Amino acid sequence: MKAIPASLLQRIRRRIRLTIDSAALSARALHMRTVGFLTTLPRAAAPQVDERGERGGGDFSLSEESMLRAAIDERSVDAPLASVIIPVYNHCEDTLRCLRSLGVARTRSSFEIIVVDDGSTDDTAAYVTAMPGVRLLQRERNEGFVAACNAGAEVARGRFIVFLNNDTEVTDDWLDALLVVLLEDPGCGLVGSKLIYPDGVLQEAGGIVFSEAHACNYGRGGDPADPKFNYRREVDYCSGAAIAIERVLFCAVGGFDTRYAPAYYEDTDLAFSVRSRGRSVIYQPRSSVMHHEGRTAGTDTANGVKRFQERNRHLFREKWAAALRDQPDAAMCAIDIDGCADHRAGSRVLVMDACCPRPERDSGSMRMFNMLALLRQSNHHVLFCPMDGDTQSKAARALEKVGVQLVQAATERAALRWFFAYGHTLDTVVLSRFGVADRFMRLARRYASGAGIVFDTVDLHFLRLQRGAELHGDAEAGRAADALKRRELALVRESDITLVVSRHELDVLAQNVPGADVRILANVHEIHGRRVPYAERRDLVFLGNFEHEPNVDAVQYLVECIIPLVRPRLPGVVLHVIGHAGKQRIGELACEDVVVHGFVEDLSAFMDRCRIALAPLRYGAGVKGKINMAMSYGLPVIASSIAAEGMALADGRDVLIADAPEAFCDAVVRLYQDGSLWHQLSEQGLENVQRHFSYESAQNALNGIFPCARA
Repeated sequence: MKAIPASLLQRIRRRIRLTIDSAALSARALHMRTVGFLTTLPRAAAPQVDERGERGGGDFSLSEESMLRAAIDERSVDAPLASVIIPVYNHCEDTLRCLRSLGVARTRSSFEIIVVDDGSTDDTAAYVTAMPGVRLLQRERNEGFVAACNAGAEVARGRFIVFLNNDTEVTDDWLDALLVVLLEDPGCGLVGSKLIYPDGVLQEAGGIVFSEAHACNYGRGGDPADPKFNYRREVDYCSGAAIAIERVLFCAVGGFDTRYAPAYYEDTDLAFSVRSRGRSVIYQPRSSVMHHEGRTAGTDTANGVKRFQERNRHLFREKWAAALRDQPDAAMCAIDIDGCADHRAGSRVLVMDACCPRPERDSGSMRMFNMLALLRQSNHHVLFCPMDGDTQSKAARALEKVGVQLVQAATERAALRWFFAYGHTLDTVVLSRFGVADRFMRLARRYASGAGIVFDTVDLHFLRLQRGAELHGDAEAGRAADALKRRELALVRESDITLVVSRHELDVLAQNVPGADVRILANVHEIHGRRVPYAERRDLVFLGNFEHEPNVDAVQYLVECIIPLVRPRLPGVVLHVIGHAGKQRIGELACEDVVVHGFVEDLSAFMDRCRIALAPLRYGAGVKGKINMAMSYGLPVIASSIAAEGMALADGRDVLIADAPEAFCDAVVRLYQDGSLWHQLSEQGLENVQRHFSYESAQNALNGIFPCARA
């Protein structure tokens, strides 16, 4: 191959403002990536186009990290997890910029890069050949995007194929975010990125196809930080500038249909072909890609490749005439573009709660998060409005990951505007907790008049306050609880459906509001199972969110009244106290055999290591997540009568129940020393969670509640 003239090198440097040193750095990074190494390069090198302040795709959960690691471990160096295919025709500077972004953007996934040179007449081949770790496939003549992509797919070695335009720049985690969707959801066949213009304006958040076969980029010209563009959802198609598909599936559908050669509608057709095989097409906003649109094919529809756009629309309409009958009419675009974008989802459910759920902190959050996720799995279009206005935190991101759309309407005025604009589109409104329902019941009734209203009590607030007042002999608190009871029961009467978490609370409402439609939606927990036997465990554990007063009272009671009785009978046994705000609220209770850990993100080490979980609550209401959580790990529980209330637990069969300090101490010593009883309670606890508090039981309950019938 001829040497590259120095004058040409200088000209290219000036045109793309990229030094040879940085190009070499990118080449080295790319080469290292293909053999399984990850490199840390200057943060400023990777384009940061996400207006939301994330590093491209953002944080990954422990389960997502594990999934990616497992998938990567299955592949060899010669068979990477993904093949990134970049079709190019001239525009060498664009290709080098794209390759450099691939070199500096953080990723966990192993991948190869295949540049398909579709008959370029510039120096593309010379530059790409000089970059180690990049495979170059040269074609003798220019045949267009369709042929180039199919040719690249034929030589790909990855489990997944990722098509990437050469006029793009990727960001941190872009590839991992795409592959996670395909790995965790077997029903997903194709996934696409959020596309953003170089000036930071949104180009596409998934595509819409109308019944006449016209297509549009949803969100074009919008704010990429807008929550309506930042939740994972099913779409009609994703533009081929950045999409991923399993290689086996791509081959099964015949690749890009050559009837659309040289380009246009091939990506839309691929999405419809994937869907015809029972697989979904997903938009993944966590994968952000900057796209210099028009650099590849231009923008003139009368000349060049763009002239095939209208011709191919007619070809597409002929091929998919039956499927297009189910697509929205183009006239709806001007009336309700958001509805068109989500037309594949089922009923629209708005959930309003005090804040975004944080499942790691409390059982109410875990229940809410799992309820939202299960509604999404049932194909409801779920909108969540946190009344603290938080749409940017890690907790908010977690909701968007599972496909929940966040709504910014935290004040009465903002909520009024939102309900006025969108209330008529809702099928169900869920008002979670007394405070939220008390503020927004009338607003929902007026502006979402066709929607069913669900009051989710989480727990009966008045019942908890009544019991606390009785325990502490506080007459003023008792009067406040009575006033709250009247208001809470009024909300039950105003609702179409009221949700409670236990049979006990259902009975309480049946006595106080006869005729009300009250349903049980209990806590929802994953079944982790018992992983460590009795003999290999030691110590005691208490779980709880210490912003919740009954938990503070319970630990004070435990440490001051029960542990002093246990200490001489089980010397050396330590009580571990775990939970959000623990060190701030009860840190002074720590001593040699009482360890206050505070918040712990991963509870499994304590659930697997400790021998007994304790729940000596003296007042409260609802179902106790601390009991559910322990039992889901096969960890036996000793609980007070209040703690065990409404959970279908029998003393001596599922748990040990004790209230007085002496009785509670006796139960601790007995269970700690009796391996046979320990094993029995472990088994029965797991069975109790499976029967009453599992995903399956929650899904059955939700199926009977949503959607509420329209009035």
